[in-house]
Amino acid sequence: MTVDQAEMLRGLMRDSSLQADGLSAEPHEQPRPKLAQALAISSGKGGVGKSTVAVNLAILLSRMGRKVALLDADMGTANADVLCNVMPVHTLAHVVTGRRQIEEIVIQAPGGFSLIPGASGLAQMAALGTAQRERLIQQFARLEQAYDVLLIDTGAGIGPGVLGFLSAADRVLIVTTPDPTAITDAYAVIKTAHRQNTHLDARLLVNQANDPEEGRQVYTRVANVCRKFLGLDLPYAGCVLSDPHVRASIRNRRPFAIDDRQTQAAVALSALAHRLDKHAAEPEPARTGLLRRMTSRLVGG
Repeated sequence: MTVDQAEMLRGLMRDSSLQADGLSAEPHEQPRPKLAQALAISSGKGGVGKSTVAVNLAILLSRMGRKVALLDADMGTANADVLCNVMPVHTLAHVVTGRRQIEEIVIQAPGGFSLIPGASGLAQMAALGTAQRERLIQQFARLEQAYDVLLIDTGAGIGPGVLGFLSAADRVLIVTTPDPTAITDAYAVIKTAHRQNTHLDARLLVNQANDPEEGRQVYTRVANVCRKFLGLDLPYAGCVLSDPHVRASIRNRRPFAIDDRQTQAAVALSALAHRLDKHAAEPEPARTGLLRRMTSRLVGG
């Protein structure tokens, strides 16, 4: 990063809390509004149901009265729009190139939440340049002030874009399955993200477990390794059992939380949503917001 780029980002840090969304930087102006709680949802590998979890959590939180936005930040293989059966006209790719403002690409998704669609299949979105990242960060500031909860469906793995969101989010939900490779990759994400941010607030959700005992065993394995090698106490977010209703909802492109409220998967995610809603209701006057934290990490302090 050049000196000029670093200075630009420091300027964003100084001004974002006052100037985002049209606020003035003049003294004695109205107080800064409450910022959205940012929850990043990630995984070590694809195919573990991360996006399905994100979409249905968004619906459940919306049902609890929260104003929720789901940012599909899986830059290479975004698919939240497919799961919701909506057809975005514009995506994050248009925001990155400056052709659209982020408000212009928002879609009202089934279940009552706002979807910010990603750019599926655009390889260049997975490797954004500094100027493009800066533009996205500026746009994200508006989301923070417009919603109560901002869910971020990141890509899988440990790419710089993923780690940027994980280290800046208020909370992180890592999704794995009982598959050994998924478990190993989930730990790799936690380890790498924890090295970037030792205050990482991460939780593990075990998806597609055969029974609650298997889910608990997977969690215990990962938690023990995190405690031993990272000194990190990893809370358990619970497990979602393998459920034919989930597979059917994916085929039908209609999230299961809309209709199937009493299925095993819906009940498990509903319990998680209630815990997340409790956190969202907690006052955090000293919190700096996702924008400033991401900017701070980009400029190194």
